[in-house]
Amino acid sequence: MAQPRRDDRRDREERDSEFVDKLVHINRVAKVVKGGRRFGFAALVVVGDQKGRVGFGHGKAREVPEAIRKATESAKRDMIFVPLRAGRTLHHDVQGRHGAGRVLLRAAKPGTGIIAGGPMRAVFETLGMQDVVAKSLGSANPYNMVRATFDALKHQMHPKDVAAQRNIKYATLQARRGSVAVGAEE
Repeated sequence: MAQPRRDDRRDREERDSEFVDKLVHINRVAKVVKGGRRFGFAALVVVGDQKGRVGFGHGKAREVPEAIRKATESAKRDMIFVPLRAGRTLHHDVQGRHGAGRVLLRAAKPGTGIIAGGPMRAVFETLGMQDVVAKSLGSANPYNMVRATFDALKHQMHPKDVAAQRNIKYATLQARRGSVAVGAEE
């Protein structure tokens, strides 16, 4: 079996270093056996490049570091791209759900920051979002909250995609958005 070349290893390390990972939750489970208890660990990790790509993963193992490693690899395999307005917030408000977990994500003005709890905050930080207001409306289970957040982010659409679906020009859509904003201020 051939030894991996140094260049290949360095390229893989550089690719991995572009991602930021956050540990969201660790669950310890015990199996009772004849000699006592055997402990296992399950980890939930969120990985992102802070430029609009994010993913989450779940890993199980007998040791915590191994569970985290498995979860991180799983998260890197299943990443999604989320279009951000001005690279800092959402284009529109959106709701997401998974099981009993329900979340509401709202676009925010510059300087608002990330107003979100626990698992959702980890998703937004790794995504690179700077201004967002989020509320968990259902289950407080971290797995369901993360999956509901990802469901909401998958439904996020860029205005160019909306314009293409409606068969109108992007400039027309933006002009309407400006007139709605002016109408709201009056």
